[in-house]
Amino acid sequence: MSGAFATTQGDCSQFKSQTPHSCKRSPVIADLMPDAPPESRTDGCCHGGLIASWAVNPSKSFSSFEMKVGNLSDSNLKGPVNLTLLAPGPGYTCGLVEETDPSVSYDIGGRRQVQAYKTWKSTCTYSSFIANRAPTCCVSLSTFYNPKVTPCPDCSCGCREETDQNTLSCIREDSFSPQSDPLASHDIVRCTDHMCPVRVHWHVMKNYLTHWRVKLTISNYNYNRKYFNWNVLVQHPGFSQTSTAYSFNSTMLPSYDFSDGVALFWGIEYYNDELLNSDEYQIGSVSTEILLKKDLHSFTLASGWALPRRIYFNGENCQMPLPDTFPRLPNHSTNQKPAHPLFLLLIYLIFKTQSPNVWFWQPLEVSFQAETGPNSL
Repeated sequence: MSGAFATTQGDCSQFKSQTPHSCKRSPVIADLMPDAPPESRTDGCCHGGLIASWAVNPSKSFSSFEMKVGNLSDSNLKGPVNLTLLAPGPGYTCGLVEETDPSVSYDIGGRRQVQAYKTWKSTCTYSSFIANRAPTCCVSLSTFYNPKVTPCPDCSCGCREETDQNTLSCIREDSFSPQSDPLASHDIVRCTDHMCPVRVHWHVMKNYLTHWRVKLTISNYNYNRKYFNWNVLVQHPGFSQTSTAYSFNSTMLPSYDFSDGVALFWGIEYYNDELLNSDEYQIGSVSTEILLKKDLHSFTLASGWALPRRIYFNGENCQMPLPDTFPRLPNHSTNQKPAHPLFLLLIYLIFKTQSPNVWFWQPLEVSFQAETGPNSL
């Protein structure tokens, strides 16, 4: 093999002259690490099992390896069966392996074309519902025009045990991470009401004449897990216009069958592309401010329009609060404003011109109330 390795060699005792890399009929193949020696590498290999989003880094959005299979002839040359994709975790469902046009590669600096004898293809689809019995992230919301902060829904990613009420860390028993340490095989997170390893907070900061400003914060509640090359996908109608992120990389993605815009955010290399884990003193987090241009025909702060429709962290669908809990714009103001000084002076002059034998001070209560509406002042 080149570019990957079989995790188990199996029984190769029947081979005397040259021992194969693996003699298992159903081998488990794993990607090599980026520091693999040159003689073991192939083009597009060795990402340590992690590939980037195509929108983030197309050159690292695929992985490949070469495997030579012996003891084959034209009579028994058949495609592989029972293909299962396990990385980066459970959740992939692969379709049937079907024969397709032979793949083509190039050597001698791209001047020579080499065609494979046979090529098979299978499409694998990821589902976060299959991968995790409980969500792994949640969303909280806040705005400048409402003092209410909408937190993540309680038990978004599981519920706290009654015995954990006075502890700082909690173990999410329904989560699994492929590590050899039994204690590290589950997420150890900070104890919260939502019990999510990751929280994404969306805060509407300011409203300008032609733009509005948002702060996006991603918090990692894991105690023993960092997130490298993370990304956040946000579905929001405001992204149908021009936007600028100041501390994250960002790009707009094409949206289909709905009018909302879709924006992808990820960290800046060597600056915040690593989302640190939490400890007993602080929570690991990264944040950015986003400036969005207004579409004056559709922009509004009412009815929760300024809040996201859906957020994904590393492809996982984050648990959103219910729409009726969103912070909303107040319907009207009930603050009473004091009377204008000129109006009080006018009242005084009216009383002063009366006959000194008959005039007297009478309590007078005057108030003005500002009402919101198209015709209000």
